[in-house]
Amino acid sequence: MAWIILGIAVVTEICWALSLKWAGTQATIAASSVPIILSFVNMGLLALAMRGIPAGTAYAVWTGLGAVGVIIGGSVLFGDRIGPMQAFFMALIVIGVVGTKLFARV
Repeated sequence: MAWIILGIAVVTEICWALSLKWAGTQATIAASSVPIILSFVNMGLLALAMRGIPAGTAYAVWTGLGAVGVIIGGSVLFGDRIGPMQAFFMALIVIGVVGTKLFARV
């Protein structure tokens, strides 16, 4: 169950980071409140996942997949460009996350 919660936390992390860029283009209190709310949800989910997963493992998975997700989301939503070397290193991050998950002692 902790891994499912961590997966939801990763998705929330991606939404949070992308909402920061979106909020920067809007001049409303509502747009500014979205990243704040997502931040609390995100941290709560990460803390909950860490009850069943070692902190280092959970954090490595959360940050790694979050970073890759934000890069892909920025490309899809905002037209950010991804170069071939950047894609290569993103793949290495994903490989590292998969290895971290496979060899986690949980």
